[in-house]
Amino acid sequence: MSSRTKASVGVGLLLLSCLSLSVLALRISDDVRERTILKEALYIPSPKAVKALSLGYTGLMADLYWTRVVQYFGGKHHQGAEQYKLLAPLLDITTTLDPHLLVAYEFGSIFLAQRPPEGAGDPEAAAALVKKGIRENPEAWRLWYHLGFIYFEELHDSKAASAAFLEGSKVPGALPWMQVMAAALAQHAGEAETARYLWTQIYNSSENPDIRANAAKRLLALRVDEEVERLQSVADRYRRETATLPESFLQLVQAGYLPGVPVDPLGNPYLLVDGRVQVSRPNSLPFITKGLPPGQKPSIVAPPKGGIP
Repeated sequence: MSSRTKASVGVGLLLLSCLSLSVLALRISDDVRERTILKEALYIPSPKAVKALSLGYTGLMADLYWTRVVQYFGGKHHQGAEQYKLLAPLLDITTTLDPHLLVAYEFGSIFLAQRPPEGAGDPEAAAALVKKGIRENPEAWRLWYHLGFIYFEELHDSKAASAAFLEGSKVPGALPWMQVMAAALAQHAGEAETARYLWTQIYNSSENPDIRANAAKRLLALRVDEEVERLQSVADRYRRETATLPESFLQLVQAGYLPGVPVDPLGNPYLLVDGRVQVSRPNSLPFITKGLPPGQKPSIVAPPKGGIP
């Protein structure tokens, strides 16, 4: 064996020894954490430092750190903890070691977003983690689903959720319901023009009869919402100009404010109740957001919980 070969073998053995020691140290620290109910401290908090110490075995180290994430979350969840201080840093290290470990983004964001004691109660950190995953994995449309779900369910931002679903729907391979969710949430957020455009595109492009029927109902609901707003402005103008609360649309017709008693697209007359416009048969017009009787909430399609259908 030549001296050059001996040197190469020696360096290789040294690297393997260092890696083995690193893995052993990590496992020992995990055992200590379990016995001390997972103390809130990281021995190596820097993702870059951990990556450097991995000696190129970043995939293996990422798997080990993902195991630590699951153990940490499970232990804290079992305790009913109110704080998960190490969860975000551990996920950052894991996804820095392996930026393509999709499970870490998908389930890690759920761990972060859920309210205590079910999770860390940090939806902003969950959204940031998923955005990191999207940057590293632009072909993974499912990450856009998770982002949209976080915006809708945890941050209560229908507009941002709609934008996330819409961007995800553009990724090759994305399922058609991503665009449906984008349109539904845009409508819920009051983005009428955006919703109308999206539903029209869905209606014209889809070959699925159920999706087309749903789009048609949504477009009808948008039309009703606009009509209710227009009629309400007429009723409000009558009240301002006459100092009288209008009791019916016939009264507005007789006063010259309307050419005739208005009806909805299905032919049912609109109602005036205490000066407010109401749809007479709201159950016949699903997805409307205006003109509903007091106490009746708009019908929307929320992102499915617990994973992608």
